[in-house]
Amino acid sequence: MGRGDGTGRLVSLDGADDSGTGILHVDMDAFYASVEVLDNPSLKGKPIIIGAPEGRSVVSSASYEARRFGVRSAMPVSQALRLCPHAIVVMPHFERYLALSAQVMEIFHTFTPLVEPLSIDEAFLDVRGARRLWGSPGAIGHEVRRRVLAETGLTCSVGVAATKHVAKMASTISKPDGLLIVAAHDTAAFLGPRSVRAMWGVGPKAAESLEGRGIHTIADVRDTPQDVLARALGPAMGERVWSLARGVDPREVSTHRVEKSIGHEETFHEDVSDLRMLRVELRRLADRVGARLRKNGWEASTIAIKVRFADFSTVNRSQTLESPTAVGQRIGDAAHELFDAIDLRGAVRLVGVRAEKLQHAGGAALALWDDDEEWRRVEGALDDATARFGRGAVTRAAHLGRGPAISALPSNPLPTAEP
Repeated sequence: MGRGDGTGRLVSLDGADDSGTGILHVDMDAFYASVEVLDNPSLKGKPIIIGAPEGRSVVSSASYEARRFGVRSAMPVSQALRLCPHAIVVMPHFERYLALSAQVMEIFHTFTPLVEPLSIDEAFLDVRGARRLWGSPGAIGHEVRRRVLAETGLTCSVGVAATKHVAKMASTISKPDGLLIVAAHDTAAFLGPRSVRAMWGVGPKAAESLEGRGIHTIADVRDTPQDVLARALGPAMGERVWSLARGVDPREVSTHRVEKSIGHEETFHEDVSDLRMLRVELRRLADRVGARLRKNGWEASTIAIKVRFADFSTVNRSQTLESPTAVGQRIGDAAHELFDAIDLRGAVRLVGVRAEKLQHAGGAALALWDDDEEWRRVEGALDDATARFGRGAVTRAAHLGRGPAISALPSNPLPTAEP
């Protein structure tokens, strides 16, 4: 979910110039909340928070009506309700979101085979080869919006531009339920007055570093020497931002998207201080990460953990493995090693385990012997049992009988959610 609340929205008039364009960024509007309204029309026009009703839960998404009160994703539901006391809290229905996402992606593919999903609710489309069949990029953008609404009942916003970066910025500015076209010759004028925070890939810390040097707009970036940007952001990011500010973005729409990471995390109903319980939970999450890696044919080179304390301070740690793995036992061992090195200054609210730097399984050089052979056989048997009888049919003895001290909110591999 982005930080936009729909104010300051810009859209193109019918017949707007789309010369030199060919890339569309299509983004569903407040996707989770919109699906809930679709299934329960009585929620229409009301401030909605998607999350568990318990105060320990965090916001997965929110309607634009709730965002105008300052409600944001990843915010504790309790804090969101203080900002918007009259909001309606709705439990998420992830299977429903995934089903509608698949339907939307199918619509995209009817226009072009060059579709690059970015998350559950957004994608890039390269329509440069679709002109003879569907018309100009601007016309295709209008038709995409019409088809999505007609076939799913949901609205989306579309940015049409010459590059992925500008198309993504345009779709964000047109939200909700809008279309913004930036002709190639208008790119510099479009970018210039925008905040550096509007640039795709410039996060809060990078923006603060730029603003601390008096660089507030994209026009300011263009006027800044490259060596200054390199000192502020690092050489690689400094060069990338310098290019994007000039409308230069050579990235093509890629139909082969590789997952960057796979992870699970758990928020506890009550803060946990019992180290044994926390280690058991990390092991359980590691097993789930390993199972997802194996199911999707990946191995991970890096394991990371997240620990959030009762005061909401958060510690992230990562470790690069000697060789890539999809074995839950080894992932759990790495998670425990990282956890044991953390200074536990208080009770823990949340723990998470994530596998990073993914590659196709079997892609690494073979070792002379396989230290994980036994565990690989055991976990393969667990995968078979899960496929036949469902998750939880067979589990570690340590995971049985988790008492109330370790009770937790429902865990989901949350898909990247939506502006």
